[in-house]
Amino acid sequence: MQGVISRSKDAPVELVTVTVPDPGPGEAVVTIQACGVCHTDLHYKQGGIGDDYPYLLGHEAAGIVESVGEGVRDLEPGDYVILNWRAVCGTCRACKRGRPWYCFATFNATQKMTLEDGTELSPALGIGAFIEKTLVAAGQCTKVDPAAPPEVAGLLGCGVMAGIGAAINTGEVGRGDSVAVIGCGGVGTAAVTASFLAGAAKIIAVDVDERKLATATSLGATHTINSKQVDPVERIRELTDGNGADVVIDAVGRPETYEQAFYARDLAGTVVLVGVPTPEMTLELPLLDVFGRGGRLKSSWYGDCLPSRDFPMLIDLFLQGRLPLDAFVSETIGIGDIEAAFEKMHRGEVLRSVVVL
Repeated sequence: MQGVISRSKDAPVELVTVTVPDPGPGEAVVTIQACGVCHTDLHYKQGGIGDDYPYLLGHEAAGIVESVGEGVRDLEPGDYVILNWRAVCGTCRACKRGRPWYCFATFNATQKMTLEDGTELSPALGIGAFIEKTLVAAGQCTKVDPAAPPEVAGLLGCGVMAGIGAAINTGEVGRGDSVAVIGCGGVGTAAVTASFLAGAAKIIAVDVDERKLATATSLGATHTINSKQVDPVERIRELTDGNGADVVIDAVGRPETYEQAFYARDLAGTVVLVGVPTPEMTLELPLLDVFGRGGRLKSSWYGDCLPSRDFPMLIDLFLQGRLPLDAFVSETIGIGDIEAAFEKMHRGEVLRSVVVL
């Protein structure tokens, strides 16, 4: 199969021939129809996640099951699926406590895809979907309504689900709440959309790019703040009667944006970190402020989603016209255009470029 790899840190991606084995026990081969270009793939390329090169990039994907291995139940060839990177185990301490969205032992395919010379590939987030067909654990396949186009459905595989879940699952945004979202890329804008869907009364979008703020407004933000021009903490307080927001979501994942989120929330409010920091980042806050302000400081893993529960529900909302997932697709591209898509992402020109195969 033709697939896109990152061979070494910061090297341009390459389109190469990849050997995909037949599925073994508990595995499935999926024909990829579309895959979003996610910032996490760029992190892999830049060495921000690990150094287990070469990586087979791509993970935000939808497609059709081609074949399944021995022992696979509830999945068969022809099923239309979204791939997920948290296939729950059902047996770890989180799963046994009825919290499978926190599963501590998620799993991937046992076999490895390889280059023609036998070099084993590390699939991004255990998926590797910038390829014609990929090998995954059967539990990484979530069946959804095939009426949803793959370039839209696949976005739930990572960034959009992370943002929606950060608001609804982790932040527990509800009717009448005030919400501030710091960083309005794909994840942050999804959090804005989910807050609107949940009935939040005030949704404040914060970014340094007026284009992103305009998009956030079109998807539900009631107020916008350009943090290059004003202090976002003070402005959020002004917009919330001097109190701060009930929920503040940091979709950037930097020490300075987390500190803004911490001080921009109301007393006993909630901070949600969904932006992914890099390994060298550290945070310093006065412990008395952590104690005195109360509330909850939470990290959101994949939007604390349970794919089998959340993916079909969100696809249904899209098909009902209540969740505009198609608004996140900035462009569709070919498999040879991924390096250019990374550059557009870095310049803030797109919410999502989506590779259509």
